[in-house]
This record gives sequence, C-alpha cells and structure tokens, in this order.
Amino acid sequence: MNTTTPSESAAAAPVERLAYLPVALFGSIMGLSGLALAWRLAGQVLGVPAWIGEALGVVALLSFIALALAYGVKCVSAPAAVRAEFNHPIAGNFFATVLISLLLLPAVIAPWWQALADLLWIVGTVLMLCFAWLMVRRWTSVRQHPAHATPAWIVPVVGTLDIPIAGIALGLPGSHAVSAFALAVGLWFTIPLFTLILSRLLFEEPLPPALQPALLILVAPFAVGFSAYMNVAGQADLFAYGLFYVALFLFAVLLPKILMLPACCPFKTSWWAVSFPLAALAIASLKVAVLQPGWPAHALAIALLALCSAIIAALAVRTLAGIARGELKTLAT
Repeated sequence: MNTTTPSESAAAAPVERLAYLPVALFGSIMGLSGLALAWRLAGQVLGVPAWIGEALGVVALLSFIALALAYGVKCVSAPAAVRAEFNHPIAGNFFATVLISLLLLPAVIAPWWQALADLLWIVGTVLMLCFAWLMVRRWTSVRQHPAHATPAWIVPVVGTLDIPIAGIALGLPGSHAVSAFALAVGLWFTIPLFTLILSRLLFEEPLPPALQPALLILVAPFAVGFSAYMNVAGQADLFAYGLFYVALFLFAVLLPKILMLPACCPFKTSWWAVSFPLAALAIASLKVAVLQPGWPAHALAIALLALCSAIIAALAVRTLAGIARGELKTLAT
C-alpha cells in the first residue's frame, strides 16, 4: 500500500528529475565564464561598456553555485546514476567540466575577491591534474573501443590548458611553474588525442546527432592553447599564432555542421559543448586584434564575439525553458 501523500510526491518530483541532470551541463559554466572574460577584454579592446562583462561574470558565478547545488543533490539522492555517469566511456570525461569551471571562475572573480579566486584556482588545479592522471591511467589500463574516441576525450587532459588562464595573473608562488607544466601536458596530449579522434571520424560511423555539437571541442585545445601559451611565455611568437590559425581553420570547417544542428536534431543539453570553444576563440581573436591592429582583426573579433554571444544566449533560453517545463530527462538523453 502506497502511503505517500500527494504533497510528498510533488516535493519528491524535482529531486527525482535531478537524477537526469548531466554533469556535462557544467559546460554551460565554462561557456558563460569564457563569454564574461571575452566581453571584459572587449571593453579594453573595442571600448564596449565594462558592465557587460562584469554582469556576465555574476551570471556565471551564480549559475555555477546553482548547478553545483543541484548536482550535489543528485550525488546524494541518486549515487548509482552518478557512478554510472562517471564510469561511462564518453560521459565520464565531462566530469572535467566541473574542474575547468573552477579554473575559469578565478579569472572572472579575481577583480572582485582575490582570496576566493586564489582558493578556487588552487583547488581546481590540484583536482584537474589528478583527474587528468586518472583518465590517462584509465585509457592505458583498459582496452578502448575506437567508437569511444570522441571529442569528449579532449576535455579531461587538454583541460589542463585552462590552468594558466588565471594562474599567471593571480601571481601565486609557484603558479608560473605549475602553469608551464599544465601547458606542456595539455599541448602534448592534444597531438595523439586529436589524431585518434580524427581517425575515428574518418573511419568509423558518424557521431550520433546528440554528440555532433561536441565536434567544436576540437577547436578548444588550439584556441585555449593560444591564450595559455601567451600567458606562460609572455609573448606571441610564431608558435602562438600557429595555434590560433589552426583553431580558426577548424572553426571554419566545423561551423556549417553546427549551424545545421537545429534542422537535423532536437535540442539537447549536449549542445552546450559549442559554447566554451566559441568563447575561447573569441578571446583569442580579441588578443590578436590587440597584437595586429587593423580592421580585419577587429572585424573578426567582433564577428566571433557576436556569434558566441548569440549562441550562448539561445542555449541559455532554451535550457531554462526546458527545465521549467520539466523536460530535463528528454534534454539530457
């Protein structure tokens, strides 16, 4: 006999829905943080109002807190679902999005609260390096299926490239050495992982529609690598420009696929995978606009910033509308 009252059932329903909350949704925090940093930089380069970047930074921070609390509830109420997600050969890689968020938020909040930025960066750096070690160990300890070599594989290890984004600016003791180490690991692993993923795309079945947005992740190592290398090296040399140009070429190759998504498949939370690579490329283009003054570089930076802003705004509206309508399970699967 069911003794649950209607009010208790109604209260339990939101908690049950959180069992379908994908950890990959933390990619939205990465995208919002990157967009905030891009608009902050645009204020310096293009003269746009400074409050836009700061407001987006507040949105990114509040969104992280809300999402962290929601996923914490999932950890308590549905631990089996969390374990299954972590052990999944593709979805498990997206746990790195939580850690990358911890590495990007310090760059956002440093002007407001230096001590908190320092703490988040230290925690994020330690956990990111540990997670990267864990994932490489997993890959080399168990035979992998070629079909599992998706762009998601880039996130755990190449995510170390996000350590120098705030690490150098914070100026903590030893942060330069740690950032250089993270840069070396991220750039080195970009080479074999990119090769494996490209081979899978060429010789295996195409990615399922829900994973198509993840293709834009291939842009991230080069776009983020450009900014990370500049921070560590303190200059933009030919190697740095090479990273930016590769990112730009890959973006041009993949953009048509991304623009066709609304027509080919229904919206999923996995679409947020496009947000951070776009933001990272917009940031890189703004930095190039400073290094190479002239209308072509400025026009490219403005176009990428506008595209990134429009796509992230659309993703945010669609995600919030879906959650409000109780569609989280549909959006996540």
